[in-house]
Amino acid sequence: MWYLCVFYHRLLDYRKPEVEALAELFGGGGSPSSHHRLRWKLPEHHHPDSPFHFVDLPSEHIARSIANRSILVKGIYEVWGEGSSYEELEEAISCYPEERKSPYLVAGATFKVNIDSFGKAVSSGVQQERIQRLAFIPFKGRVNLRNPQHKFCLMETDDYGSNNGLPPVVQKTIFFGREVGTAVRKLLPMYQLKSRKYLGPTAMDAEMAFLMANQGLAAPGKLVYDPFVGTGSILVAAAHFGAMTMGADIDIRVVRDGRGPDCNVWSNFKQYGLPEPISLIRADNNLPPWHAGLQEVFDAIICDPPYGVRAGGRKSGGRKLLKGAVEPYTVPDDKRAGHIPSTAPYSLVECVHDLLDVAAKMLVMGGRLVFFYPLLREGEVAETEYPEHPCFRLVASCEQILSFWYSRVLLTMVKIASYTEAIAETARKMHLDFKENHLKWLEEGNLHSAVFMPIDLLSDSSGDSKLWKESKPKYRGKYV
Repeated sequence: MWYLCVFYHRLLDYRKPEVEALAELFGGGGSPSSHHRLRWKLPEHHHPDSPFHFVDLPSEHIARSIANRSILVKGIYEVWGEGSSYEELEEAISCYPEERKSPYLVAGATFKVNIDSFGKAVSSGVQQERIQRLAFIPFKGRVNLRNPQHKFCLMETDDYGSNNGLPPVVQKTIFFGREVGTAVRKLLPMYQLKSRKYLGPTAMDAEMAFLMANQGLAAPGKLVYDPFVGTGSILVAAAHFGAMTMGADIDIRVVRDGRGPDCNVWSNFKQYGLPEPISLIRADNNLPPWHAGLQEVFDAIICDPPYGVRAGGRKSGGRKLLKGAVEPYTVPDDKRAGHIPSTAPYSLVECVHDLLDVAAKMLVMGGRLVFFYPLLREGEVAETEYPEHPCFRLVASCEQILSFWYSRVLLTMVKIASYTEAIAETARKMHLDFKENHLKWLEEGNLHSAVFMPIDLLSDSSGDSKLWKESKPKYRGKYV
């Protein structure tokens, strides 16, 4: 059945993939290995970035489950009618099947009508006028504003001007429908970083962490792993949805000590009353700690690899050891307790290759790998070549523009093939090909200098920062 999905107008690339992931989680999106995707369609005369989209879902239960868990869905509605005027709306509602309307209009029911308008605020007086224009709907029940049995919504889009950064409106549209489910956004203020006990420079924003957990299908009974756990922001979001969690980090001071016994990764879980991770280990993504025969353990690997903007990647070894200047050594027993292993720079291209290799081994079939990947931008265009692996199929790529110079893309991959030595060799060749043909900053770790290039380098010979000015269009699109 077709439902009207109303999104919050932010993180535009993330909206549909999140709904599709949740549809799969709740049984409405096909099998993990299939190419089946939800069917979407735009209302007539609507811009592709409009918050209003129709989506075909198998049942009302699945629609409600998606709306209640989603971060970017404002609400999902069974539309009784739409039109460019109230006369057209009345005609459309009168033509909607009576058997679909009558159960919600009976005398013993309580109801409430909400008024919503995209792009501009509506005064209480205008809201009352719009409710009065719905007098043609034969409500027989009693109004209950606090705890109604049935909720309805009148939504309207109109010309709100062209300079406010919203998608252009071609024609006024009015929707009326029954509310099936709405988002519970109160968890975002509850988990906001400014109230978090233990934070680091790369702590993931709460909204993005929950989006990543949804893309990874975090749920009770599933085991989620973050190989770059840091202060545990991503695992906190996964644990909120009931998943078992496990993390690793190369810095033993982060996972073992934090800032004291009451300010560490564990205290972040205690703060929200969440189950603690089953384990936090000091481990190197370049040298995974797993036994050779151990495979297919995790249901999802969700992480934010270090790509050198706020923090650079590190791997075990130290510069002298990796260059062969010193021989491998064993730490004496009396110095092991406080020993901090030496590390060396870890390029992004090597880090991502190792991540894909570990995920290919350790994810169950149909498991998801969700991770951020940075992109350099040239004006309005970003490169779109992503790392690949024979064991995975890319199901979603969601761009978030962070500056004029670069953006990051949340890549979601599904495991579709078992890991074998032949596949490992194919993946190695794909890695070398990707490494040779991609931008040099991947290997040299120069993303930081590219991102923070001085603004005066953008200026033309006359001294005008023309390119910088043109980078901020009237309609912001992905910039929201």
